[in-house]
Amino acid sequence: MATETASDASPAAAGVQAQRRTRVRFGILALLAIGTAINYLDRSVLGIAAPGLSKELGLSAVAMGFVFSAFSWTYTLAQIPGGIFLDRFGAKLTYFLSVTFWSCFILLHGFASNLATLLGYRFGLGVAEAPCFPANSRIVAHWFPQQERARATSIYTVGEYVGLAFLSPLLFAVMGSYGWRSLFILVGVIGLLFGLLWWRCYREPHHSRSVNQAELEYIREGGGLDSGHSEKGEPFSWSNFRKLLRYRQIWGAGIGQFAGNVTLVFFLTWFPTYLVTERHMGWLKIGFFAVMPFLAAAVGVLAGGWLSDKLLIRSGSANLARKLPITGGLLLASTIVSANWVQSDLAVIAIMSVAFFGQGMVGLGWTVISDVAPKHLIGLSGGLFNLCTNCAGIITPLVIGYIVAATGSFVWALVFVGAMALVGVFSYIFVLGDVRRIDIDA
Repeated sequence: MATETASDASPAAAGVQAQRRTRVRFGILALLAIGTAINYLDRSVLGIAAPGLSKELGLSAVAMGFVFSAFSWTYTLAQIPGGIFLDRFGAKLTYFLSVTFWSCFILLHGFASNLATLLGYRFGLGVAEAPCFPANSRIVAHWFPQQERARATSIYTVGEYVGLAFLSPLLFAVMGSYGWRSLFILVGVIGLLFGLLWWRCYREPHHSRSVNQAELEYIREGGGLDSGHSEKGEPFSWSNFRKLLRYRQIWGAGIGQFAGNVTLVFFLTWFPTYLVTERHMGWLKIGFFAVMPFLAAAVGVLAGGWLSDKLLIRSGSANLARKLPITGGLLLASTIVSANWVQSDLAVIAIMSVAFFGQGMVGLGWTVISDVAPKHLIGLSGGLFNLCTNCAGIITPLVIGYIVAATGSFVWALVFVGAMALVGVFSYIFVLGDVRRIDIDA
């Protein structure tokens, strides 16, 4: 077991100061990163399959807008129930059921025969994936002290982008050789295998046989949560739900993250189609160029997490440490609109990479929720936050689909994406307020 010296331990943990603390939390973080990579691979592979799929099934741009959007309808509606289930039954069971069912639904995409069956599978995928990110937030809050949470969040969030960046050329090659249906079957099987790995390896801190007391004390003294909350489970009450809605932190983070998520949804859904229809790129060229924005986003995620934790340590201000990287990232994301006025494919990809780099930094919003959510309501808070965030998944594909159908181009679609990023800047600066733990009596 890898260890680190006890000299960094909190003085309050004097009883275990001589003990070298374990680093089990980083193994847990690796599981989250793999799970998140598979999660986003499953929800975004439709974007890669879209040109071939829409041609075979005879779907128009508007119909594809509904297909892209359908996942987020049920994903968004299931956020609150998913958060309630998470608070009641804990992260291990919730995550296992989520990954198993979402993998079954994505596999079924490979057998879709018409618009109705495809929409049905997208609806099921949305319900199954709903608890994933609230569970991630809860696990980070349990396993990591506050000064490590931004980096921990950035590391698992980078899975959203790295998996797609490195696998995109392979997925385009698989589709070219075996057709679009093979993509869904492949990623579905990968998810089912990961579900078994999760069930075997994940433990809460108080159940882990590998973590030692020194690491537990380090987490607790740094503001990690007392795992006793997950032991009993937290029953849902409308009173708690109404109390959360009174706090500007929930609204500010939710609206800001919704606005930033518009950029992410564009890249996960319409981006390959944009390269085919607007930029007239071939499949091999797309497979190469599509890697660059996703790699840039991955760097943005890590840079945002590193910068946020450094600012927190040096300034002691959670407001500065969390808000500055997020708002800076949103400003960069808004530059996507400038792709409308360049001709070179390389210039377009460079602009897209800068914008997606900025969006990657917006992933820190989950750290904000980890910092502000009441200790016994992380699942419900995360579900409410993710409900707001993923309204972007409903609205963005539909708006872009109608714009493309009405105008025959993506010009105003990119204007929409850039403008929403500026809305996010406003929300994080003026609506969010102080980044501090909300105190609601259990």
